Amino acid sequence: MSRSDDTLVIAIDGGGTRCRMNAFERGDVVSVETGSANVSTDFDRAVREVVQGLQYLAERMSRPVEELSAAPAFVGLAGVTGTEIIERLRVALPFRLVRIADDRPAAVRGVLGQRDGVIAHCGTGSFYAAQFSGDIKLAGGWGPVLGDEASAQWVGRMALQLTLEAVDGRVDASPLSARILTDFKGAAGLVGFAGAADPSEFGKLAPQVTSAAADGDTLALKIMSRGASEVARAIGHLGWQAGVPLCLTGGIGTHYGPYLPENVRTCLSKAEGEPLDGAMSLALDFAREIADEHR
Repeated sequence: MSRSDDTLVIAIDGGGTRCRMNAFERGDVVSVETGSANVSTDFDRAVREVVQGLQYLAERMSRPVEELSAAPAFVGLAGVTGTEIIERLRVALPFRLVRIADDRPAAVRGVLGQRDGVIAHCGTGSFYAAQFSGDIKLAGGWGPVLGDEASAQWVGRMALQLTLEAVDGRVDASPLSARILTDFKGAAGLVGFAGAADPSEFGKLAPQVTSAAADGDTLALKIMSRGASEVARAIGHLGWQAGVPLCLTGGIGTHYGPYLPENVRTCLSKAEGEPLDGAMSLALDFAREIADEHR
């Protein structure tokens, strides 16, 4: 199958901040976006966001939802940790022909295409991947409680944690910590927020950190340096070495470049595409497999 074929396919890439969906048919792509779709953090919400996105697609395409539900679909969602949750999704989602995975395979296909390389994806959550001779090795992606180092939510948490350490005098205060204390009306307000916030709410603090770091804020620089160290540690585990392309992806991932060791910075490479492009490619692969089975 090629992109010029008539087969309708649905591609979904969902993460902690947003869920993006494409419908592809006859060379035309229709795209919509909904909210957070991490099945480990909030399974029911993730399902609702996918269902809502399918309805949006149907409206934009002037097609019945049932017709889109019958199309081959690749669903890549953050928080898919094994076969049990895949089967729960298979029952909960409206698709008749569906291949379900976490959000990492789509990112690898979209970012690297067929070339060798390593990915450090740091969005609301984080994961790392290496592709050599077509074989993919994955690391991270274990969620905000036990993992997601260097992610946007991790950066947000670090900013709040170090702000409280500044209150205690354990680290030097900075303009960033002062701003955070003002925004949250003191340490008590900060702690109250943290006790109820979800990963995406922590992640909304990350742009303040990247901006402050660019201005030389000491606390922000500490956070970005720690995050870059986590990136370097993870890609080393995956077999990265000098000369191997490294792609930084995700809302905060691209900000780590200046803080990486020089030998890593020299190997930074642009992504061929985005995770949603990878999801589309995987959806087309799935549709081709179905077609081959019916020949």
